[in-house]
Amino acid sequence: MSSLSTIAGNYDAILSDVWGVVHNGVAAHPAAVDALCRFREAGGRVVLITNAPRPSPDIIDMLDDLAVPVEAYDAVVSSGDVTRAMLVPYRGQTLHYVGPAEENDGLFEGLDITLGAPEDARAVIVTDLDNDDQTPDDYSDRITTWLARKLPMICANPDRVVEHGDQLIYCGGALADLYEARGGMIHMAGKPYRPIYDEALLVAEKVAGRSLDRGRILAIGDSVRTDAIGAANAGLDLLFVTGSIHAGELDAFGSPDPDAIRALVAPSGARLKAFMPRLAW
Repeated sequence: MSSLSTIAGNYDAILSDVWGVVHNGVAAHPAAVDALCRFREAGGRVVLITNAPRPSPDIIDMLDDLAVPVEAYDAVVSSGDVTRAMLVPYRGQTLHYVGPAEENDGLFEGLDITLGAPEDARAVIVTDLDNDDQTPDDYSDRITTWLARKLPMICANPDRVVEHGDQLIYCGGALADLYEARGGMIHMAGKPYRPIYDEALLVAEKVAGRSLDRGRILAIGDSVRTDAIGAANAGLDLLFVTGSIHAGELDAFGSPDPDAIRALVAPSGARLKAFMPRLAW
């Protein structure tokens, strides 16, 4: 499908992924922004649902910096919002933090949580890898320490990889996968898990001012692991954006094979309604 407008009339609301659909981490995708604006102009509601491990006010600030206008969405629900709820039982305790030191202060604000060494921690909290050049294998020795102390891991970003400009970088979900594979206990916030969808659906109904039929809500995303499985779990139709993290394997901007795309999405159980390389009206 080349145009969201082809099916837009079938839906009252959209739950759209952000990174990979609305922007690529460096700049907004103008056609995607335009599509969401036009959907809202036609009376639809748009809730952005993201695995970014920061509270939603921080995401809105980031969208402003990337020139994504507020006219493109009604609300934002983030993995960071869900993570803060998961951190409440750790008030007054020490956690060991993995992620960019300067980016996620808002995640802990007001929670009376101390960040410290694993030897003093009750759990590991992961937002992303410490820097974009790392891979999960770089954490092998640290994982051995965490396992020795039987520390649970709270993963604030279940994404494995994300598009950043023309590169793919590892995210917190890739480290959580490795930790679990080695015997660690993990707790995942964000997509594809139900808490973030339950919250997003409540918000969608709040901004719509009425109850919404699940059959008239469209999920848009670029990841099978998070967006497709999440849409399936929430009972939503899926519009799959192929030109992001799956672009190479699907030849998204060349001659994509519809059967290959269906085969990629099928194990998720999602109701695939259409696919397109980039969201556009």
